[in-house]
Amino acid sequence: MSHPTRKPDTRTLATVAHTAFFLLLGASLLRFLLRHPGEPRTPWIIALSITLALLYVLGPALGAAPTARRLLWLGLVVTTWVVLVVLAPSFAWCAVPLFFTALRTLPPRAAVVLVALLTCFVVIAQLQLSKSFDPNLLLAPPAVAALATAVFVHMERQAQAQRELIDDLIRTRRELAATERREGTLAERQRLSMEIHDTLAQNLSSQQMLLQAADRTWDTDPATARAHVRTATGIAAHGLAEARRLVHDLAPSELADGAGLAEALRALDAGPDIEVRFHLEGTPAPLPDRVQSALLRIAQGALANVREHSGARTAALTLSFLGDQVVLDIADDGHGFAEPRTGAAERGHGLPAMRARVRQLGGTLTIESTPGEGTVLSAAIPLEPAP
Repeated sequence: MSHPTRKPDTRTLATVAHTAFFLLLGASLLRFLLRHPGEPRTPWIIALSITLALLYVLGPALGAAPTARRLLWLGLVVTTWVVLVVLAPSFAWCAVPLFFTALRTLPPRAAVVLVALLTCFVVIAQLQLSKSFDPNLLLAPPAVAALATAVFVHMERQAQAQRELIDDLIRTRRELAATERREGTLAERQRLSMEIHDTLAQNLSSQQMLLQAADRTWDTDPATARAHVRTATGIAAHGLAEARRLVHDLAPSELADGAGLAEALRALDAGPDIEVRFHLEGTPAPLPDRVQSALLRIAQGALANVREHSGARTAALTLSFLGDQVVLDIADDGHGFAEPRTGAAERGHGLPAMRARVRQLGGTLTIESTPGEGTVLSAAIPLEPAP
C-alpha cells in the first residue's frame, strides 16, 4: 500500500543526497586538477569521475528496491569509487552520499557492513593525504558514518511507524464505515417498522373494523353497510398510496402535494364512531419536512390507539407553535388507563415508535392518563431559531 504523505519527505532526502554527491564529486575533481596539473593520471581521473557520475544518474531509474539490477548498479558505483579513491584519495568524501545509497538499497545488516567498509576506506585515504598522523582523520569519518547511519535508521523507523499508523487509520475508517452501514441498516429497518405500523397496519385495522361493521348491518341497514364498504375502499386506496411512498421513501401522502401539517391534521379521523376536532394555536411557522412527517405519524398512531383501546367518543388534536418549539397534543375522553410504573415496558409497538420518532428530533413525548378520565398525549419538538 502506498502512502502519499511519505513520498515528499523521501524525495526531498534523496534530492539532498544526490546534490551533495555531485557537489562533492565536482569539488574533488576540481581539487585534483588544481593541485596536480599535468599529472599522467589526470585523463583516468576525469574518465572515472564522468563514469561515476553517469552511473549515479542511473540509480533513481532502477528504483529503491533491492533487485538484482539495483544491487549490480550499487556494486559498479562502489567499485568505480574505490578505483577513483586509489588514484586520488581526495575523492574519499564522496562516500557520505554513498552511505545513504547503501542504506536505501541493502537490508539493514548488509548496509551497515558496507558503510563500515566504506568508512575504513575513507580513513585510509585521508591518512594517505596527511603528511603526519592526525587523530581527527582517524575518528571523524567513523563519527560521520555513525551519525548518518543513526539518522537514516531513525527516519526509517519513523516512516515505518507512520505507515503502520496510516494502515491502522485506514483499517479503522473501514471498520467505522462498516459499522455506520450496519447502523444505517438498523435505522432503516426501524423507520420502516414505524412507518408500517403507523400507516399500513392502522389502515388494515380500520378496514377490518369497517368491514365487520358492514357485515353486522348488511341485512338490517344496507345503506350504512355500503357506506362502511365505501369507506373501507377509500382507506385501502390510501394504504396502497402509502405503501408505494414507503418504497420510494417519500413524505406521507397527506403532505405530498404541498399541504401543510395543519391541513393534514385537520383531515384525520379516528373512525365513524369518534368525532375528531382540530385546533391551531400560535402563529404557524415553516416546519422541516421530517418534523411534519413525524408529527403526522404520531397523530395517526395516537388516533389509532384511541379508536382501538380507549372507547372514546371524541378526540382533540391541538397543534401549538410556541416560538422555540412546536407541540402536538392528542386528548380523548375515553376510559384512560393506569400509567405503568417507571421502567416498565410498554406493550405494543405504537408508543415506542412515537417515542423513537420524537427522540430522533431531540424532542419529548409525555402521556398523562387517569382511569375514567381519558388520556392526553403530548409531543414537543424544538425548532431552530429563525436567522
